[in-house]
Amino acid sequence: MQRRHDLDWVRVLAFCLLVAYHVGMYYVSWEWHVNTARPSHALEPFMVLSAPWRLGLLFLVSGAATAFLLGKGEHGFLRRRSWRLLLPLLVGMLVVVPPQSYCEVLEKLPGGYSEGYLAFWLRYLRADPGFCRDGECLVLPTWNHLWFVAYLWFYTFVLWLGLRLAPKASARILEAIRQALRGRGLLVWPVLFLALARLGLFPLFDSTHALVDDWYNHVQYMALFVAGFAIARADAAWDAIEASRHVASAIALACGVFIGAYFHIHADGAPPPTALLWTQRLIWAVMQWSVIVAMLGHARHWSPVDSPLLRYLSAAVFPVYILHQTIIVVLAHHLKPLALAPVLEGPLLVVATFALSFAGVELIRRTPFLRPLFGMAGRRAGAAGHIARDPA
Repeated sequence: MQRRHDLDWVRVLAFCLLVAYHVGMYYVSWEWHVNTARPSHALEPFMVLSAPWRLGLLFLVSGAATAFLLGKGEHGFLRRRSWRLLLPLLVGMLVVVPPQSYCEVLEKLPGGYSEGYLAFWLRYLRADPGFCRDGECLVLPTWNHLWFVAYLWFYTFVLWLGLRLAPKASARILEAIRQALRGRGLLVWPVLFLALARLGLFPLFDSTHALVDDWYNHVQYMALFVAGFAIARADAAWDAIEASRHVASAIALACGVFIGAYFHIHADGAPPPTALLWTQRLIWAVMQWSVIVAMLGHARHWSPVDSPLLRYLSAAVFPVYILHQTIIVVLAHHLKPLALAPVLEGPLLVVATFALSFAGVELIRRTPFLRPLFGMAGRRAGAAGHIARDPA
């Protein structure tokens, strides 16, 4: 089976960026599970610049990983995939995520909360609707940052269903995608699709991550997931991606300047002129695809080889993803009384989150019954490879 070590590294680095992004969410002025007492706009331009492409890149790489996994054999594929995704999602919702909601209740519930974590957890498991503020109530249980896992399983299921029930039609669609993502069309057709989604759906559907009403996100993320699946073994598409990396980088840089300036100028929330707003949404889509092409193209040109470090990180990245946000929220909540300067506290949070996440990985990988609960393969399967067997 073909190994794509470049995609392994892209996936690892994208998840590392996600950790830094979620630390940043504590310091910006946007509402999050917990927020610093001294919010600032300083990080927001950098956060915004990663928003168009960060998750789309992960879904595309996950689509390619799914193609390699399916290439190992269709028999039992959905059962195996469900086990590797839904079991960690369930464990995450029942055990890993509740401390995030508890910290949120401690900090934001009017009048505070003093019943202790165990009492909260029992109410969490009962789907207690009583944690409300300003007319809005916490929906419990919740998956918080683990929405990505739920969406990934759902897209996998829809793709598998299409391949099983309509194999010929599915094959034609996948081949059309391969043909579109080669040559000059690589930088045209995906941008056109993403721009239409941004212009047509984004104004109508908020980003909810709730699965049932998240139509704009479904259109963009599932399209990128299917595109990754379609081109996983399509050398012509990857050759085009590699050849376009410099052009895509230049386009991405220009779009980034525009997007950064736009959100800096309109940081006060005042509505911009309609024409400028629609231009921003168009540029957003251009940046979304050009960054993805640039990163994939440079990674393929780099052509990394296998290494013990890559094997370790490739196996560790999914449990790190499951654990990291809870660690961030709990650490941030308990560091707040110290009133550390953000310039000190922020890097401390990043380092501590990675350290505790990888400490968790070491515990999980050494404890056989914990491995499947956090998406890690058994020891024999864990020695098999990288992108072809990773859960996300």
